[in-house]
Amino acid sequence: MLPPDLSEIREEIRGHAAAYGLDFFEVIFHILDFNGINEVAAYGGFPTRYPHWRFGMEYDRLSKGYKYGLQKIYEMVINNDPCYAYLLSANQLVDQKIVMAHVYGHCDFFKNNVWFSKTNRKMVNEMANHGVRIRRYMERYGLEKVEAFIDACLSIENLIDYHAPFIQRKEKRGGRALNGEEEVPARVRKFKSKDYMNDFINPREFIDAEMRKLQETMEQKKQFPETPQKDVLRFLIEHAPLENWERDLFSMIREESYYFAPQGQTKIMNEGWATFWHSTIMTQKCLKDSELIDYADHHSGTLGTRPGVINPYKVGLELFRDIEERWNKGRFGKEYEECDNSAEKKKWDRKLGLGREKIFEVRKIYNDITFIDTFLTEEFCEKHKLFTYRFNPQTGVYEIADRDYRKVKAKLLFGLTNFGQPLIYVVEGNYRNRGELLLKHHHEGIGLKQDYARDTLKNLQIIWRRPVYLETVVGEDEVRIGYDGKEIIEEKIGEPEEEKEKAETPS
Repeated sequence: MLPPDLSEIREEIRGHAAAYGLDFFEVIFHILDFNGINEVAAYGGFPTRYPHWRFGMEYDRLSKGYKYGLQKIYEMVINNDPCYAYLLSANQLVDQKIVMAHVYGHCDFFKNNVWFSKTNRKMVNEMANHGVRIRRYMERYGLEKVEAFIDACLSIENLIDYHAPFIQRKEKRGGRALNGEEEVPARVRKFKSKDYMNDFINPREFIDAEMRKLQETMEQKKQFPETPQKDVLRFLIEHAPLENWERDLFSMIREESYYFAPQGQTKIMNEGWATFWHSTIMTQKCLKDSELIDYADHHSGTLGTRPGVINPYKVGLELFRDIEERWNKGRFGKEYEECDNSAEKKKWDRKLGLGREKIFEVRKIYNDITFIDTFLTEEFCEKHKLFTYRFNPQTGVYEIADRDYRKVKAKLLFGLTNFGQPLIYVVEGNYRNRGELLLKHHHEGIGLKQDYARDTLKNLQIIWRRPVYLETVVGEDEVRIGYDGKEIIEEKIGEPEEEKEKAETPS
């Protein structure tokens, strides 16, 4: 329960948020000391999760960061119905106001953004359920065995298809003729006959037998899987030779990965939206004169930037403000885009007043990639002095590479695509006809970290139980890296067999 002064502030800010049109789940606030909030943060906001050493390491990292003044968690909020939010007891009263307003912005975003629409709104209960089941497996099979399997699963938890909840990837099989009878492929052998003799010349049993033969032939010839699979976790759950408890545990980790995925897809928008509303509510409704200096100090700290790092609070907030201003003044559409008079464009104001309506629309349907791609304009880049940079080996310092807004946008989008992580697909589940697993890295100009790739292959082999391979690019060469359970294997793709034999033959 919140103390009376914070309960009063919560009701005030809740009323202001609702009056501005924010639509949110009920929010339950908990107040914790720095040890408690670091513990909750270490568990990703879910203190009832399964036990694992990585949560302890995260707690240790957060505690040291707080102790040495390197970082401080002001709040945490969980996408759930109701939403759970955690406040730091050491915060000043003005900080608690900012945090509460910020939380209501997040909760509105969770409820209304389409990328969160497929998430489990009772994930607090689901996480507790996962924790109970995994603890039972630890009691039954041993802590070390279960934890080792969790380690292997967590090393590939990001190999999911982030758009799978919205797209039917697999084609639906089966078909019927217009007359309701099953269609017979042209490759099934049939004898010519008159229509009235067809049942005698081509009996049903004969056609069924031919269909089975054709199906068996096609099963032998077709690739497995038929098309590359981006959801590597799903493929492993369905086809790896796992025990029942392993499959269940792996499914839980996959479910949690999909729950957290929208937060990565909308980091800039989500933080920008929450910052927009805490700024609006504080400056227009509930900021006292005596709190002004503290508010300005802490708000500016939130928006602070440093070289080489994107501040999602700053970028998201400024883009939402820019969108609101543009749609209020009518700075969009064909007429505005075709105007080549820079002085006229700077004074452009059609007084449409559509800004607030537009940002609510943007909040509903966009993610970070479409948000940046659609609304990061040349004028925005010039106003905020955005540029790309590169390292100069001659001077030993980073320097401006380009100010072209198209290159700035391309750089941002490249880093946001798949969260900047490599794209990995399953391309063959019966590689070399030996039941081995072949993955392919969709190379985009940046190579894999070879030590990470090798360690990940070792964990994949634990799950697949057979040798696993990954095709990627190292330098200028296409290579295939594998692990057979004993040693790492690496070979160039397309290298002649005799050359490989020479390379493998000891001198």
